[in-house]
Amino acid sequence: MADKEQAFKEIFEANSKKIYHLCFGYTGDSDAANDLLQETFLKVWQNLEKFRNQAMISTWIYRIAVNTCLTYLKKEKRQAKDELTPNIIESHVEEVSEKQEQVKALYQCIAKLEETERIIITMVMDEIPYPEIAEVSGISEGNLRVKIHRIKHKLTELYNQHERL
Repeated sequence: MADKEQAFKEIFEANSKKIYHLCFGYTGDSDAANDLLQETFLKVWQNLEKFRNQAMISTWIYRIAVNTCLTYLKKEKRQAKDELTPNIIESHVEEVSEKQEQVKALYQCIAKLEETERIIITMVMDEIPYPEIAEVSGISEGNLRVKIHRIKHKLTELYNQHERL
């Protein structure tokens, strides 16, 4: 049992930040993303003995996280949307650096993408190798490169629209 606990701890430390970003990309909500992160790693813990090393463990965890997020979205019958109104933003005015504002704006734009686009761009941002992203998303590496190019273009347009507001 101690070996399983140590292995799980190492797996969690190596993957939790990336999985949180993935969950946040789906929900646009930090509380929901934390819940989904916990749910994902609960499933990882429960199924760790079943992992067969046929894929990288991070790929396996991403699949679990994607399925967990999709189930959540179907259950909630909601899409990740920007739920921040100008009033809420104004009531939480804090000293935030311009970079933090840009990151926040980027995540708001990512939340407007389709589900598959959100997962792919989140993995790109987390510097996941393209072969692994292709395996998780179920598309060929060649098609993935085209899709990433289109997502980046779409995201640039969304970000530029956001900046004009």
